[in-house]
Amino acid sequence: MNLHDWIDELSDVLDVDTEVDEALVLDLARVAAHSVTRPAAPITAYLLGFAAGSSGADPERLEQLAARAQRLAEGWDRPADAPDPDDVDDEIPDDSAVDHTGEIYDEV
Repeated sequence: MNLHDWIDELSDVLDVDTEVDEALVLDLARVAAHSVTRPAAPITAYLLGFAAGSSGADPERLEQLAARAQRLAEGWDRPADAPDPDDVDDEIPDDSAVDHTGEIYDEV
């Protein structure tokens, strides 16, 4: 079985009537896998399909959506193992050696 047969069979099973631009989807998945992280490939392809389906995108619009996603992936500057900057727990400084005698604090 080749990829075209798989796409036809899968489309039947999922009850979708659409033409698939395999090269477009595979290129986007490759860029996402290499520029972001490997698991980004199927997620990116899924989200592209979801966006296209929910907006009734024609082939030209699908190419525009894929190009936007590809530009995002190509510009992704965080390594796959880098923490999300919003999720980083900043280290609390240890000031136990500082003498706080006589300091006045506002009560909250």
